[in-house]
Amino acid sequence: MDVSEFFLKLLIILLVAKLFAEVFAFLRLPSVLGEVIAGIIIGPSLFGVIVPDATLYLLAEIGILLLLFEVGLETDIGQMAKVGVQSSLVAITGVVVPGFLGYWISSSLLALPFVVSLFVGGTMVATSIGITVRVLVDLKKHQTKTAKVVLGAAVLDDIVGVVILAILYDFSVKGQVNLFNAAKVLGFITAFLVIAPVLAKLLMPVIARLSSASRTKGMIPTLIISLILSMAVISHKIGAPEILGSFAAGVALARRFFLPFGSAMDHYSHELAEKIEINMKPIINLFVPIFFVVVGASINLRVIDFTSATFWYMAGLLTIGAIISKMVSGTWAEGNFRTKLSTGIAMVPRGEVGLIFAEVGKKSGIFDDVIYAVIVFVVALTTLFAPLALRFAMRGEE
Repeated sequence: MDVSEFFLKLLIILLVAKLFAEVFAFLRLPSVLGEVIAGIIIGPSLFGVIVPDATLYLLAEIGILLLLFEVGLETDIGQMAKVGVQSSLVAITGVVVPGFLGYWISSSLLALPFVVSLFVGGTMVATSIGITVRVLVDLKKHQTKTAKVVLGAAVLDDIVGVVILAILYDFSVKGQVNLFNAAKVLGFITAFLVIAPVLAKLLMPVIARLSSASRTKGMIPTLIISLILSMAVISHKIGAPEILGSFAAGVALARRFFLPFGSAMDHYSHELAEKIEINMKPIINLFVPIFFVVVGASINLRVIDFTSATFWYMAGLLTIGAIISKMVSGTWAEGNFRTKLSTGIAMVPRGEVGLIFAEVGKKSGIFDDVIYAVIVFVVALTTLFAPLALRFAMRGEE
């Protein structure tokens, strides 16, 4: 792709994303749904104007890093800690039930081979934290108790999903599972999530002084993006998703994150956090829609034979299983039926995480064309289902 072609594709993505987001917001629907559908329309599924390549995927990754940083920046870590038990139970249920049900449907009802069934079950485990978070932000529900439970559960789900993917890939290649390596990766990720926000918080005085002493424009966004990228790289090196690094950076710079020994350091927090929000907002608003359009464009519905009875049978069973099994996790949320329903629905979308499982399964030869098409369909349907269902389920929730 030459430079002018890339510019044209980026132009199309930005304009179409904004157009569909505005239309869906006018219809009182989550704008993220409009952006994903925009990607489906201009992607291989319909017009084929945009076919995601390495460059667009990199831009999309920047978008999701910035989105999770923004979420971290607005997170009250104290409130998240209060719902930690609920989040853990939701996450565990949201992993075990979909994984087992996906495996059982594949092996017992669809008579698929053992390894294929394992991979299908692994795909059902995934939750797209990006889709979930953006829907909650669109609905202005990201500060609710339900949102805090879901955010904690989605972060844990993402960690477990990465470990499961590594285990399954190892098993498919070597025919055995190295549990020690999996446990080591999980330990590194846990330690990172504890230590990273503290380390980032210690940089607050440095960022404040550099921004005050700077004689040029753009010091704050430069330092913040450098911090996000640093955390993302470290997160990747220990085997965790890069987005956990950017989330940790956001949590550390949040106004509500205090160190037990850092009263002097907290002097910088409120004023600097406000400056960070003002400076980063335009950058976040530019890049985040790119991510959701690319997610939509990555869903290629043309690989699906919609005339096949076999396809509909397999896709129907797995889609129902994918939705119900995630919604069961909401039973652990404290509150009335609406709160439990909202929590369960928020865990449903598979998004880019499900597509990663599908791509790994196809490239490793585990998924044939039919299974791959079924998984793509399930991912697409769960991704589109959650924003619509959440809009109604969370109506009136404080």
